[in-house]
Amino acid sequence: MEQQARRDPASLLEAARAGDRLALARLVSLLERGGPDGRRVAALAYRTGTDAPTLGVTGAPGAGKSTLVSRLVSEIRRSDETVGVLAVDPTSPFSGGAILGDRVRMQDHALDPGVFIRSMATRGHLGGLSLAVPEAVRVLAAAGLDRIVIETVGVGQVEVEVASAADTTVVVVTPGWGDAVQANKAGLLEVADVFVINKSDRDGARQTRLDLEQMLDLSTAGDWRPPIVDTIASDGTGVEDLWSEIRRHEGFLSGAGELSARRSRRLERELHRVLGLRIEVEVQRLVADENYAAVVASAIAGDIDPYEAAERLVSAVRRRRG
Repeated sequence: MEQQARRDPASLLEAARAGDRLALARLVSLLERGGPDGRRVAALAYRTGTDAPTLGVTGAPGAGKSTLVSRLVSEIRRSDETVGVLAVDPTSPFSGGAILGDRVRMQDHALDPGVFIRSMATRGHLGGLSLAVPEAVRVLAAAGLDRIVIETVGVGQVEVEVASAADTTVVVVTPGWGDAVQANKAGLLEVADVFVINKSDRDGARQTRLDLEQMLDLSTAGDWRPPIVDTIASDGTGVEDLWSEIRRHEGFLSGAGELSARRSRRLERELHRVLGLRIEVEVQRLVADENYAAVVASAIAGDIDPYEAAERLVSAVRRRRG
């Protein structure tokens, strides 16, 4: 009975709220695996109605994001706030924390009870990272963490979707990245609230700033113009300034009433993804229907078109349910 309680999502959430980091890790694992337990964890966290300021950090591989996040965590801890870090890797299968070996500098916080660090990957979650991450954010908030940081490994479509789970998104670039900035500017401008030029002591930093400023000049974004902050994460230069800009953006969101609006839009996008997944499940059921092969054969023979074929399958399912 005691062992069963340790695996029960409600008991795990209660333990996580009391500061049990192992229970919190188990909750995130259940989310990643999906299935009934994962859905129950997600529902429990959602019903707490708890939110926490969430920061997304994304950028090209090798930009020094992990070092930068580690420095930011130190800044957050100076204000005595607890913080959860979700290090997101959409390509590598989750291996029980081994991915953190690639983020050695974050180990500086491994023994800090006020910091929870977890690597995430797609694993068995039906919706992949685009759903697992916002659910994990809610679990960390429900467990009582004051702030949440999401770090992604790159700037592809998956990373843009993951970054959209944050209230404030920091896009990290490095000197000499001008061509890539131009190639990716549409996606970057869509998610960036703050730009960081990391390793700014290297040649090309000035040109990179000019490229970013030009992008911003051409942007038709709203009232917030993303600031550009120079940092050298390896020695902490500029990190305090970055934290100030992040806090300034948080103040802007709250003052303009944009925070609640942004979170509402985010939830609506999440609902759309959930609906899409549910519809995909229904499509798989149609494919498994006994009439499927016959309808496909009729379409291949040219007797009916694909639209009529789909309608026949859907109608057959409706009749059985009726």
